[in-house]
Amino acid sequence: MKVVERRAALPSRALLALLMAFITAWVAAAEPPQQPSGIVVQGSRVYDPERDGDPFVNNLQRRTFRFFWRTANRSNGLVPDRFPSPSFASIAGVGFALTAYVVGVERGYISRAQARLRTLRTLRFLARVPQGPQEDGNGGYRGFYYHFLHMNNGERFGSAELSTVDTAILLGGVLLAQTYFDANVRSEREIRALAENIYTRIDWRWAMDGGQTLTHGWRPESGFIPFDWRGYNEGMLLYVLALGSPTYPIDESAWSEWTKTYKDSWGKFSGQEFLAFGPMFGHQYSHVWIDFRGIQDDFMREKGIDYFENSRRAAYAQREYARRNPMRWRGYDSEIWGLTACDGPANAVQDFHNRERGFFSYEARGTAAPHVVDDGTIAPTAAVGSIAFAPEIVIPTIRAFRARYGEHLYKRYGFLDAVNPSFTFTDVPLRHGQIVPNLGWVADDYLAIDQGPIVAMIENYRSGLIWTIMKRNPHIRRGLERAGFSGGWLGEPEVSEQEELDDGSDEEDGSDGSDGSDEGVDPERSQEQDRPPLTSTPAAAATQQQ
Repeated sequence: MKVVERRAALPSRALLALLMAFITAWVAAAEPPQQPSGIVVQGSRVYDPERDGDPFVNNLQRRTFRFFWRTANRSNGLVPDRFPSPSFASIAGVGFALTAYVVGVERGYISRAQARLRTLRTLRFLARVPQGPQEDGNGGYRGFYYHFLHMNNGERFGSAELSTVDTAILLGGVLLAQTYFDANVRSEREIRALAENIYTRIDWRWAMDGGQTLTHGWRPESGFIPFDWRGYNEGMLLYVLALGSPTYPIDESAWSEWTKTYKDSWGKFSGQEFLAFGPMFGHQYSHVWIDFRGIQDDFMREKGIDYFENSRRAAYAQREYARRNPMRWRGYDSEIWGLTACDGPANAVQDFHNRERGFFSYEARGTAAPHVVDDGTIAPTAAVGSIAFAPEIVIPTIRAFRARYGEHLYKRYGFLDAVNPSFTFTDVPLRHGQIVPNLGWVADDYLAIDQGPIVAMIENYRSGLIWTIMKRNPHIRRGLERAGFSGGWLGEPEVSEQEELDDGSDEEDGSDGSDGSDEGVDPERSQEQDRPPLTSTPAAAATQQQ
């Protein structure tokens, strides 16, 4: 009552002034930000109601982030290839994990200190894991890493190959961390130095085996794998990194060799004309770290599009293939679509609609290309990883997957790997997953390389965060320019890396990686909608801390 009495006693002129001030403040707060939406400033975000306001997308990104944060080995940063099944580590999964940590900081799932500590431990381990030509006891050779490693010690798992492309995916996360952690504190300087060492020690020229293109890899028992990386596929990132190396760069002519086979893949598929590759991951992986919008190499200049537009067309083509459904699989339509490399029910031949059809376990499924591999298995990552290219068709698909499959598919870490509504055969031994009555086969694992594009490409759709950071990395820029890319953001002045403070100070941040915990905040309790309103002006954004 006292408060009410005081307000009632205010002179009318003062009351009117107070009311006007309130209305002015309310109108100012309601005005849109006077800067491009989605700009990310270190330590804060600008809220974009259109891209940040969808609860289905937000929840999926947060749950998928948890996969990397919760399943990684906290002592060395290695990430399981699959979960919850017992698994070895995937070196490409580590690259996606390092990327997810950056997203986690900017989305408020974890603190910068937590991400810094986890990243530092990961890079220290990668830098120190033994390398050598012996069959056992090493995690890599010539700077490259084996495709699969033991989770505890980082040594080669089984007969895994030394993988050039999986090392490249790892480097995507390594170089992102190098550019993101730019503060003048000891641990972030160490992150930058470790990343530089991991990247610059790779002998790309050796991996060409005397040829003009990069090989798929090498094994100590048999030498180089007799296959080269030739376009078009996920190898774009591999070539950009090899061309951008300051220590062992490959010749610029390698990009021309890579693109020579493009003519075999360019064509019209499912109503779209584009450079085709069947599994959708080939249109996504390189785009996780490189913003191809507006930049072109010689091939794309001739075609009048860029690689971003190419991937957009690929997404539309896959959706159209599912809508037409030429093989008459159950569950395919304009909302449930997406073929890529993923788990499947079993390697078996069964009668389906009075025809013998082949089914597969893990397989690189794909369509909208000269070669189609389709056994009725649909992977959410194929569509969701394309959200930055075509959100207008991907977001309805996210909602449709959840609506139709519910908790059988959407669990603690987001979408399980795949579904096959046509595979209802209960008498066939399953390699993965289970048969759910009235739904068909549903996977029971998450795969790191399928989870990675989900959390990363959702962020590129929402804010362009990863693309914005990587534009500052000189190695990426140099690789693109040596490949002949120009235009777009490559035509803008290069943004130099943050300079070290010149006063010789060594600010202590308490994150030396030797002790302490990176688990101070539970990402599962971090709810974006529960956070205070985000800043809407550059000045405020520069000072707000996560």
